[in-house]
Amino acid sequence: MLKFLLLVNKQGQARLTKYYEYMDIAERVALEADLTRKVLSRTENQCSFMDYKDYKVVYRRYAALYFITGIDHEENELAVLEIIHLIVETFDKYFNKVCELDIMCNIEKAHMLLDEIITNGHIVETNKSRILAPVQVIDRTGSR
Repeated sequence: MLKFLLLVNKQGQARLTKYYEYMDIAERVALEADLTRKVLSRTENQCSFMDYKDYKVVYRRYAALYFITGIDHEENELAVLEIIHLIVETFDKYFNKVCELDIMCNIEKAHMLLDEIITNGHIVETNKSRILAPVQVIDRTGSR
């Protein structure tokens, strides 16, 4: 099960955060700061998996953004890397070559797309056209 998902830029600024289990704000701030510092300090030659407190952390860098997930110790790290890649591909398809600014300016759409893929920390959809369909319907009805 996924516990959280963070999108962080190279300067360590969180651009999108999603938590799938309750954590108070002070804990979130501390976790984000510490975990971001640890991930950003790792080299490209190091593995994209690491243990952090009660989580296994799986992360991947795409251009200027790091996609960081915290998962249960039973979860498959490679499957989570695939989900991160699916998220990036879905964002790319929706935003037409996604960049950090697209996510910042359309945060609600980014959250909607994530909610189509992951619900309560569980992966519920992996088909890109099914993930994109509800958001595209909203776009069509909103433009009339």
